[in-house]
Amino acid sequence: MHGKRVTARVGLRFSLSFGLFAGLTLCSPAAHAGLVNFCDKDQHLSPGQQDLLFSFAGLIKAELERSGVSSALLARSGLNLSRFDQRYSHAGISLKASENGPWSVRQLYYACDEKRPRIFDQGMAGFVLGADNPKHSFISVLLLPPDATQAMSQSAADKRLALASLGPTYSANAYAFSTRYQNCNQWLIELLALAWGGPFDAAGQNPREQAQRWLRLQNYRPTPIHAGPLADFAALIPWLHTDDHPEQDLRERRFQISMPTAIEAFVHARYPATQRLEFCRRGREVVIRRGWTPLPEDCSAEGDDEHVLLSQTRNLN
Repeated sequence: MHGKRVTARVGLRFSLSFGLFAGLTLCSPAAHAGLVNFCDKDQHLSPGQQDLLFSFAGLIKAELERSGVSSALLARSGLNLSRFDQRYSHAGISLKASENGPWSVRQLYYACDEKRPRIFDQGMAGFVLGADNPKHSFISVLLLPPDATQAMSQSAADKRLALASLGPTYSANAYAFSTRYQNCNQWLIELLALAWGGPFDAAGQNPREQAQRWLRLQNYRPTPIHAGPLADFAALIPWLHTDDHPEQDLRERRFQISMPTAIEAFVHARYPATQRLEFCRRGREVVIRRGWTPLPEDCSAEGDDEHVLLSQTRNLN
């Protein structure tokens, strides 16, 4: 499971996205300590789980190859966000011609060692591994029309543009229309705006400001997260902030955040011909659905859904 930053330095330990906020549902000193040490979290997989992980990643890559596209939007399930009615927490762009290896995912990661966001290219197996539950996970794939795909591929592969759209300060709950902070999905939607909304004047305004202005004009709607009393704890967590959110939202204990569901809805509205694939893996079994109706949480197949058994050379522990 290899990966490479767009910048020269390496050493990323763990990604952070909005999924961190879900930990606030456990408001105890122990839970808070766990959040402070979130970057030290490691996944321990058995040999059988690793086998299935690579098989699952290979299945997704094979589907991308068959599609004929040069890039695709991917999202994965992460920490449990069911409290906020969210299945997906983290998204990026999978590039067929990635220097890091075919179909690696370019995305924003929080570099824990440096305490700052970075752009990181990650192999498909590593991206799939980011799901919090190694035995039960979801992956969403969007295949866009040719013109939109070409612009997205060119922009995502442009290191200068990818870095120009990177904000210097990370916040898991970054407000979607402020440049003060940025989270992983906010970087992605702003890069898409730079891809589809140009031309942008690199010597003029901050590219992020231009991207957000275009997104407003295109009626982009971030995901409203109704945090309730949990919003009061945001100031206690290093990766959460409230000083970028409108006062009205704070009074209503609501955060408007770029989440994969908001990005997918925007893409579908702008490019109705976009095809959606959803993969659900539970153990060796994978269900693939083609269309915009979500799979059920139990991964059960219905109608025209495809059912696949992953190959395995070791016993799953």
